[in-house]
Amino acid sequence: QVPLVESGGGLVQAGNSLRLSCAINGAPLSGSITAWFRQAGEKEREFVAGISRSSSHTYYADPVKGRFTISRDNAKGTVYLQMNMLKPEDTAVYYCAVRRFGGPYDDRGTYEYWGQGTQVTVSS
Repeated sequence: QVPLVESGGGLVQAGNSLRLSCAINGAPLSGSITAWFRQAGEKEREFVAGISRSSSHTYYADPVKGRFTISRDNAKGTVYLQMNMLKPEDTAVYYCAVRRFGGPYDDRGTYEYWGQGTQVTVSS
């Protein structure tokens, strides 16, 4: 069973919104620290947003602050990324990642499990 499954990607025009979902399969991981990363083409995978187990802390990369919101529903085992005011430069494959232990949210080396990614394409 794949631990993480992303959904919600698609093609939208600039200025519109999308909501991504990350279904976390397996009780040991359902309350894990979770983050979204993205990778555009051959560029490095970059941090987008992270959320603590209880949702008490969230952290965002500067390019998405004020436009994206990360949230979670632990009862459903799902983490969301609400993306508003999308720009062409947001075009990328978006990945969900989880870990059980602490560390900087934006350090991708600390995450233990990754989803397969979902494509987001924003046209101008």
